[in-house]
Amino acid sequence: MPARTTALAALIACRRAGAWSDGILKEYLARDGLDRRDAALATQLCCGVMQQRLLLDWRLRQVSSQPLEKLQPVVLDILRLGAYQIGFLDRVPDSAAVNEAVEQAKRYANARAGGYVNGVLRALLRRKAELTAPEGDTLEALSIRYSHPLPLVTLLAGQLPPQTLAAVLAADQTVPPTVLRANPLRPGPMPEGAQPHPWLPGCWLCRGGGSVESLPGFAEGAYTVQDAASQLAVLAADPRPGDRVLDACAAPGGKSFACAARMGNRGSITACDLHGHKIRLIEAGAARLGVECLTAMQQDGTVFRPEWAGAFDLVLADVPCSGLGVIRKKPDIRYKDLAPLEGLPAVQTRLLDNLARYVRPGGALLYSTCTILRRENEAVIEGFLQRHGEFVPEPMPLPAPLPENSGMQLLLPGQYDTDGFFLAKLRRAT
Repeated sequence: MPARTTALAALIACRRAGAWSDGILKEYLARDGLDRRDAALATQLCCGVMQQRLLLDWRLRQVSSQPLEKLQPVVLDILRLGAYQIGFLDRVPDSAAVNEAVEQAKRYANARAGGYVNGVLRALLRRKAELTAPEGDTLEALSIRYSHPLPLVTLLAGQLPPQTLAAVLAADQTVPPTVLRANPLRPGPMPEGAQPHPWLPGCWLCRGGGSVESLPGFAEGAYTVQDAASQLAVLAADPRPGDRVLDACAAPGGKSFACAARMGNRGSITACDLHGHKIRLIEAGAARLGVECLTAMQQDGTVFRPEWAGAFDLVLADVPCSGLGVIRKKPDIRYKDLAPLEGLPAVQTRLLDNLARYVRPGGALLYSTCTILRRENEAVIEGFLQRHGEFVPEPMPLPAPLPENSGMQLLLPGQYDTDGFFLAKLRRAT
């Protein structure tokens, strides 16, 4: 019950405030003082409802006597939470899911709502075997089956080969393990139960939910959380001890910290972000991990600093993007309004053009995003190379099982069990 209460509170807060579920969940788990087991269940419930929302609504419409759009919003939240438990959690008894939903409806709405919720969920239980998902491979069916809004499915269909579309949508519905990177600057044991990563040395996989920050060794800086795709960006950049590195869009600091580890704290890393509050986040992470070669500062990456011209051996440009490669971790991204995303390539281009001026002759520029849209990835790099003849693509040293590359690499969600990601490495010749 504590887990269901926290999950419902988080869903309500996300709906009312328009906030991201990962941030709200972290706040509410701490507020409610849940133990690791209940915290894992609350996380699964909240993220699961976000992840399966369109499919849950499709099922509920088959058994509801009222249009879902006319329900009190909190009642719909409660119905979705109950329907998710019935449809996706075998370890939660159906009777417990229904009874708790009824009590929540009485508590958050009224007694009449409790009766309505009871009727809908019991009807859903009776038709559980038949109400799975729409059949067929139309975009509309895929949209409901994998709970991606139809405009997003249509957009992705225009980007991906037909045989990969369903696989990418299905990958977004999985729960990825947490990837932990061991910190050589403050060696310590990995958490109990963590398994070695299959192809990233010095990394482990930690399955199950709850707060990583509460695990032994985290506060002491023995390890940090960083997805394999993000770590590949640092491997591709290949920083060396003594290098002068600029991480232009650094928050929360994962790539800067990984660079410092590879550099053995020798050299300098300037970690920038547009927002002042994120600078404190970077500084706190660096202190925990024993990173001493890093200076964090607030800086707009599109504004030229003359004193930085040609001053860096390596510039990391992990630019703002649509985030469509990390839907499996942030399921609510899929519900973004797509229209504002069309302006992102112009922002990315401005950033890249300015940051290129900071790379010394012979230095490298590493461009990365966590999206799979060509207009934010290959198209931005192709346009940049047409304008900047002094830069040339350089093959990136990426580990197996990734294929050889010619300076650009797209990772699709689920392909290598990483986030969806794009990398491009450019070397300044003159």
